[in-house]
Amino acid sequence: MAHITLPDESLPGIVGLFNFRPETAAPLQLLAETLLRSSSSLTSGERELIAAYVSHLNNCHFCHTSHAAAAMAHLECDLALIDDIKNDFRQIEVSPKLRALLRIAAKVQQSGKEVREEDVANARAEQATDQEIHDTVLIAAAFCMFNRYVDGLGTWAPQEHEAYREMGQRMAHTGYVRFPVLQD
Repeated sequence: MAHITLPDESLPGIVGLFNFRPETAAPLQLLAETLLRSSSSLTSGERELIAAYVSHLNNCHFCHTSHAAAAMAHLECDLALIDDIKNDFRQIEVSPKLRALLRIAAKVQQSGKEVREEDVANARAEQATDQEIHDTVLIAAAFCMFNRYVDGLGTWAPQEHEAYREMGQRMAHTGYVRFPVLQD
């Protein structure tokens, strides 16, 4: 049971919160859509892995599992690999560039001030562009916010990975924008 009364208690995680405040949901969904699905030299699957990894580091089960399921959909992997994100990508093949970006994301999760020039230099040495470094930092920072939003209001989340299959497919192939963006 969430810390606040939601109109539909059956909706898990951020979905229930979006239903509670559609006017705040719209810009947050647009942010997720932009970060995870817009044009980028990082694939949507790679960006979903960054989001899922940061969410794991923040111990946000709903965000970790839903974005890991979206990454699995993009990468055409079995849901069984969701836990591999928690195991530092031992089975999911990640490029040296993505591994360097994941290290930056992990530092952002701790504090933005943890990112050092050598972290950026290491990512650049693996051919990461300034835009990829920027986007990694912004994804990590945004998911710290999303994770705290979900967990700070005590939303519930299904525990089994299979419950996230359809959600991951929808996020990967349909996207994040569900509520109309409000205009003043």
